Amino acid sequence: MDKLIITGGVPLDGTIRISGAKNSVLPILAATLLADGPVTIGNVPHLQDVTTTMELLGGMGVELMVDERMSIEANTSSVDNFSAPYELVKTMRASILVLGPLLARFGRAEVSLPGGCAIGSRPVNLHLQGLEAMGAEVRVENGYIRAHVNGRLKGAHLFLDNVTVTGTENLMMAAALARGTTVIENAAREPEVEDLANCLIAMGAGIEGAGTDTITIHGVERLEGCRYNVLPDRIETGTYLVAGAITGGRVRLKDTRPEIIDSVLVKLEEAGAEIDTGPDWIELDMKGNRPRAVDVRTAPYPAFPTDMQAQFTALDSVAEGTGTIRESVFENRFMHVQELQRMGADIRLEGNTAICIGVEKLTGAPVMATDLRASASLVLAGLVADGDTIVDRIYHIDRGYECIEEKLAQLGARIRRVPA
Repeated sequence: MDKLIITGGVPLDGTIRISGAKNSVLPILAATLLADGPVTIGNVPHLQDVTTTMELLGGMGVELMVDERMSIEANTSSVDNFSAPYELVKTMRASILVLGPLLARFGRAEVSLPGGCAIGSRPVNLHLQGLEAMGAEVRVENGYIRAHVNGRLKGAHLFLDNVTVTGTENLMMAAALARGTTVIENAAREPEVEDLANCLIAMGAGIEGAGTDTITIHGVERLEGCRYNVLPDRIETGTYLVAGAITGGRVRLKDTRPEIIDSVLVKLEEAGAEIDTGPDWIELDMKGNRPRAVDVRTAPYPAFPTDMQAQFTALDSVAEGTGTIRESVFENRFMHVQELQRMGADIRLEGNTAICIGVEKLTGAPVMATDLRASASLVLAGLVADGDTIVDRIYHIDRGYECIEEKLAQLGARIRRVPA
């Protein structure tokens, strides 16, 4: 198991390219199960979660081809297995996204209850209730969701009790081949949901309202193959912007989209960053200054993303003043705090709030990653710590960040990957 060793104290300076969005490519890969013809997906990030998804689809009989530019062609004409086993699903929660497509196109599915990061309870009951409302028979037994439908799913009016990204995506994919019209109210508005909808539309789906809280899907008889490029990763974008800010540096990110991380840019400007943007680039310049503390409260899009909370906790830990970080999405997403405290951070937890009193310096220490975004926060802290920070269990990072040590090194960071 690899580790990252970071020697802090270098203000970042340079330009890097942002990869395709992890949280878009995973549902879009699942959506290929709906298409009669080959689907080619471009701008795919080279991530462990993508590899796991490909292994999952390959086990079902999907024929996959990858070119040197990391475009993936998926052909589902040979699918003969409708099961997603525990061995794969336990490592990646997004595996649940094959449930809707399998049921819609093939009439049956057997999917293990999901795993993924240990950041709190993320029940799948809304997925199941929605599929039942569309005519599926669903039962959960022995750790598996077993579902089938006689004929086609039927359109339904669905109201989601809580905003759920994967729930919205699963039900939208299922509805694409249902008979009649489905309306999803209180739908997730994330750009990745809209990206999935745009890919389905390219396949021939009838979808209106993606990106709003009410999505209408007019079911069609069949979906065709298509070519589709995944949107840029807004969380990777935000993470490298924080890396620039926390080190007092200057970073320019290309092949990204500023409009999908407005809430993050606002907070970085509050922290003292000078930000300039264009259609597909963002530049942040701290001009050598220490960041100012900011208050953050996470909430569903378009509010501040929970996936950026850990990174801003690291920022506030070395900022001027006191900042409060309120986590309203997941109940167990402050596991990085204890590791930051090991590096000298002055953070107090009160329920779902972290109160960060900024210190002038962190000190390098051995730390352990507990989930994907917590891992990123420890890397960011290591960039400004005195001495060496050793981040262990970085397989979490590899699930969501493409070549993080190479990109940071391009910006001047002293960082290297070593075998454990």
